[in-house]
Amino acid sequence: MGIDVPLVNAPMGGAAGGALAAAVSRAGGLGMIGMGSSATASQLTAELAHVADLGRPFGIGLVHWVMSERPELFEVALDARPALLSVSFGDDWAWVSRAHDARVRVVTQVATVDAARRAVDAGVDVLVARGLEGGGHGEPRVGTLPLLCEVLDAVDVPVLAGGGIASARGLAAVLAAGASAAWLGTVFTTCTEALTPPEARSAVLAADGDSTMTTRAFDIEQGYHWPPTIPERVLRDSSREPTRVNAGQGVGMVVDTRPVAEVIAQLNDGAGELLRRWNH
Repeated sequence: MGIDVPLVNAPMGGAAGGALAAAVSRAGGLGMIGMGSSATASQLTAELAHVADLGRPFGIGLVHWVMSERPELFEVALDARPALLSVSFGDDWAWVSRAHDARVRVVTQVATVDAARRAVDAGVDVLVARGLEGGGHGEPRVGTLPLLCEVLDAVDVPVLAGGGIASARGLAAVLAAGASAAWLGTVFTTCTEALTPPEARSAVLAADGDSTMTTRAFDIEQGYHWPPTIPERVLRDSSREPTRVNAGQGVGMVVDTRPVAEVIAQLNDGAGELLRRWNH
């Protein structure tokens, strides 16, 4: 897909807007615009303005049930001709052939080997092995590394690794295991280009790796149609109660606010150094 570094930003609703996606793509990765639970076609159109003259590949991420309720989201996404379209957390695969008809490659997140096989059988081009460590919504089933290894042995399509990866060591580990790239979320939420609100940035920067938990409380409160099997991983407060700040278990390694280009350079260069060291 024309990327120079093996990094893709997870399409996080509320954080991964067009500015973040453009910055990731300019830095050599694949920038993804994320449309979350409250996404609308007009919101996607506004964020796409940031990548209109990018001259680099970019992607778009949609939530399956949101897309099903607002089909215009899918139409806007296809019209943008992204290098990669992500649609996750659903069991209907009709969208895959429609994307392929538009010459758009597709990716979906999987939490089990069986789900990986079903996605490949449906024609999905790329998979994300998303471990339970990941922030935001996902099935908390299996850790990232064992899931990645099992999926890599089970399918013949490129597999990205997602969940808890927030350092050069984590990136090197999943690349050494065979991942085609890493799918990173939390580490980008405090970047200067992210849409993350100031209070959430501060909470992420202050958090330790054991400061997260899964919950459905906010989805139920807001009437979002997430299945019971797909809670969201969020930060918890000092009373061990959930907060509205999404974060993965790699949050303790996110310690400052920097431009995307600096974060990507540190991750990529550090992973490269480690892999060369291990190779010797």
